[in-house]
Amino acid sequence: MPVGPRCVTLVRMATLTGRSALVTGASSGIGAVVAEALAAAGARVGLVARRKDRLAEVLSRCREHTPDSAMWAADLADLDAVDDLAAEAERELGGVDVLVNNAGMPKRRRVQDLSPAEAGEVMRLNYLSPVRLTLALLPGMVARGRGHLVAMGSVAARLGPPHEAAYSASKAALTAFWESMAVDLDGTGVGVHVIQPALIAGTELFALPGNEPPLSDVAEALPPQEVAAAVLEVLESGRFEQYVPGWFGEMASGKAADVEAFVAGVKEWTRDRLAPPAP
Repeated sequence: MPVGPRCVTLVRMATLTGRSALVTGASSGIGAVVAEALAAAGARVGLVARRKDRLAEVLSRCREHTPDSAMWAADLADLDAVDDLAAEAERELGGVDVLVNNAGMPKRRRVQDLSPAEAGEVMRLNYLSPVRLTLALLPGMVARGRGHLVAMGSVAARLGPPHEAAYSASKAALTAFWESMAVDLDGTGVGVHVIQPALIAGTELFALPGNEPPLSDVAEALPPQEVAAAVLEVLESGRFEQYVPGWFGEMASGKAADVEAFVAGVKEWTRDRLAPPAP
């Protein structure tokens, strides 16, 4: 199989002015900042999240740039409601040109302490829900011959950090779906992109009940504006995958070159972190 940029056609977005974007998980953190950045760039933005009060605050800021932006308070873990949401967003936004699948949840704990129900809950919101929303909006994009599908992945999708088996698996599944979809949609005018952030400041996900404190301090927490900049960059460049920060891409490449050594190194690193302090 040939490998390289000649294998695919890059789909670039020349301008966001007059276009529409739907952003999930938009009430706070990365989603809110991405939505505001898209609105500032000229896009009419649709916001989706559970918390109506916080969504209204973000919508107010977006409307400073694009007054016809809109919002929907919805629980995307309810898969049966996703199709109705997609149809309503299509109608109110006049078609969706950019979809940013950002909504998600963690479950940071040892796999020995993880229940099947918890693993299923993470997979439903982090993988099944964005796939369903994407498949609902995709026919319209293909029919119009334009569109961009952005998935908010995680460096965990490529690196499998300790105590994050469910979260890593959900983001790995999402990334794999996006990779295959990028090939399937070649030539349709629909761009496919995945952002792989590391630790991001200002997010509340890992502070939710049932999550252990993080083991890792490999990278300093970055502001969510770095992720928003990455979203705008892939839309402009057509690039498929973008790490935030970028050097995590080199770490992922190193892992791929020698998975055995990588796993052995993470085991040793984890043992050191969990070892009781010396007396």
